[in-house]
Amino acid sequence: MSRALPVATVRTQVTVPLRFPDGYATTARVYSFHGLVDGREHLAFGLGDRTRSRDRQGDGEATPLVRPHSECLTGDVFGSQRCDCGPQLREAVERIAEAGGYLLYLRQEGRGIGLYAKLDAYALQDRGLDTYQANVALGHGEDERDYTVAAQMLATLGVDRIALLSNNPEKAEQLGRLGVTVTETVPTGVFRSSANAGYLAAKARRAARTPDLPLAG
Repeated sequence: MSRALPVATVRTQVTVPLRFPDGYATTARVYSFHGLVDGREHLAFGLGDRTRSRDRQGDGEATPLVRPHSECLTGDVFGSQRCDCGPQLREAVERIAEAGGYLLYLRQEGRGIGLYAKLDAYALQDRGLDTYQANVALGHGEDERDYTVAAQMLATLGVDRIALLSNNPEKAEQLGRLGVTVTETVPTGVFRSSANAGYLAAKARRAARTPDLPLAG
């Protein structure tokens, strides 16, 4: 049974041009919200032609491609190679712009533990812990992210079924419990480098990510 969600409303919507360091550019309709359950400033980026999202199930209904992307200041903004967040964000924007859908930019730094705690976890990783062990050593859960706000945002935008762009089954499970129909899970690329190989191995081992996806980038 899905949970009843508190009602949220659109606060502001504005068109914003986007450009990435490799030169890729597009335009997004950016939405802010009133009434999100955690009170944080999450954003939805509408990309591509959402009115003509692909009919992925052959039932005559358009299904937008959606990625809930957790904020990663170090990876998204500064290009840190300790994780794959920046390349995943770049990939998601282009794929969603082509298919029509939404990127939900969620303020859940460090799998929900916050920026300062994430940097503390980095220090523990430098001593040999993996990314999940470090969170636990700091007194946090391995992954504290909650996708209630993602479901609220989608409901506010009139979206109740999606194709989910993610390798993380927990996102599909949580969204399903929150009343969002996930018609399919679309895998992302794997952006492996010598700097993030251990991080990606830990994700595959501990979080049930798909471990055998083809390399990308």
